[in-house]
Amino acid sequence: MSTMEIDILFDDGFEGCLDEEWLHVIIESALKAENAGDNIEMSLLVTGQERIHRLNKEYRKIDKPTDVLSFAMEDEYHSEDGEDLSFVGFADDVRHLGEVIISFPQAIMQAEDHRHSVKKEVVILIIHGVLHLLGYDHMEDGEADIMEAREKIILESLSGDLL
Repeated sequence: MSTMEIDILFDDGFEGCLDEEWLHVIIESALKAENAGDNIEMSLLVTGQERIHRLNKEYRKIDKPTDVLSFAMEDEYHSEDGEDLSFVGFADDVRHLGEVIISFPQAIMQAEDHRHSVKKEVVILIIHGVLHLLGYDHMEDGEADIMEAREKIILESLSGDLL
């Protein structure tokens, strides 16, 4: 039996700012476009500037808010002294991807800057975050080009009513 379990969470004050069913469709579309498989589990958290700032500072050592963070269960994590902090695997056949966190206020600001809808900006952020969960990165130029190309293809594959 195949399942795609996507948990959508909203921090206090952000409930109802985005339609949960719509968010599911966007995430499922991105996962299917990447042939991620059928037995998938992941979550999306919609939050504000304070929490994403704190997480960005704590985990990336960048002391400012950001638009999207991804915490991939399949990635390897190490402390500054080299200790393995990677997530322990699960004894099931589900691919546990991790969590994408988006700042809704940041999405609003970026939508205004890019002169498109907030919905389109949220879609862009979700696609970006999901690709990170699937192993894409953009730290090197070549990696960035590949990731940006995938983002564009997935975005263009979505029908207009989703944006």
